Amino acid sequence: MPTPLTRTLNVNGTDRTVNVDDDGEELLYVLRNDLDQHGPRFGCGVAQCGACTVLVDGQITRSCQTPLRTVRDGASVETLDGLDADGSLHPLQRTFIEEQAAQCAYCVNGIIMGAVGWLRQRKVSGNTSVPSDPEIVAFLSGDAPGFTRNYLCRCGAHTRMIRAISSAAGEVLS
Repeated sequence: MPTPLTRTLNVNGTDRTVNVDDDGEELLYVLRNDLDQHGPRFGCGVAQCGACTVLVDGQITRSCQTPLRTVRDGASVETLDGLDADGSLHPLQRTFIEEQAAQCAYCVNGIIMGAVGWLRQRKVSGNTSVPSDPEIVAFLSGDAPGFTRNYLCRCGAHTRMIRAISSAAGEVLS
């Protein structure tokens, strides 16, 4: 039987309280339907494609398979919608545009949010070197140490995405 649940989340720097009728409701639907966050997308629904990726307390999270009840009250949730909160594009958003790294753009939310989380985690670990193309490919394919989830793009913009991530990495890691 579904159990109602109330959570306060800090979404892109703003505290937001949500009430859901079912504590098993996935974070993706709460973000899109209740909190007007349109960056995270439903792709596969089984956490395999990455279109729904957000950062929860700085951790790369597949929101389509994350029940709201598993997200702690007061958690910080970052979405693509909040990356340009100060009015300027995040370096990854800017380089994706410069490199024309999206065709249909359905996967772009997940790839950008995943790359933001990955690069931030590199920096926190003390690794501020710009990742090589093979390291970026390993991250996107789920073969990087500690990052076992792949990102799916069917349009074929992979080489431009790699260039965009590489181009933004120096700025993100500085």
